[in-house]
Amino acid sequence: MRINGKPVVEGKASGEILFSPEPITFFGGVDPSSGKIVERGHPLYSQIIAGKILVFPHSKGSTVGSYILLRLARKGLAPAGIVSLRPDEVTIVGAIIGRIPMMTYVDINRDSLPLNGKRGFLEVSSSRAYLDVF
Repeated sequence: MRINGKPVVEGKASGEILFSPEPITFFGGVDPSSGKIVERGHPLYSQIIAGKILVFPHSKGSTVGSYILLRLARKGLAPAGIVSLRPDEVTIVGAIIGRIPMMTYVDINRDSLPLNGKRGFLEVSSSRAYLDVF
């Protein structure tokens, strides 16, 4: 299955898909020393985002979340790639400064969504994915 999206941060990544049906709070919701989701009640509570292709609707919360993504990247604990339903400043800035490949404007509730931004795609096979943003 191939899912198209709009490129945000160039790069290539592969890894296990970590899908969240709910937004993620990076500041206070993700432990920057472990990459573990610590927000109580979140569907991904206690899951590690490091090295995964993180697929989620968007982030929520403080703009400090961008720096949490940078901190995770510097420690090797960031997602390998990020795919979001809609863009938000916190995730975009965090992906840029952390150099995390990212695409957005993806309908994560459908198999595919043709878009004008033909330069980003996610290929999925079983639980692994390959993200190419160029």
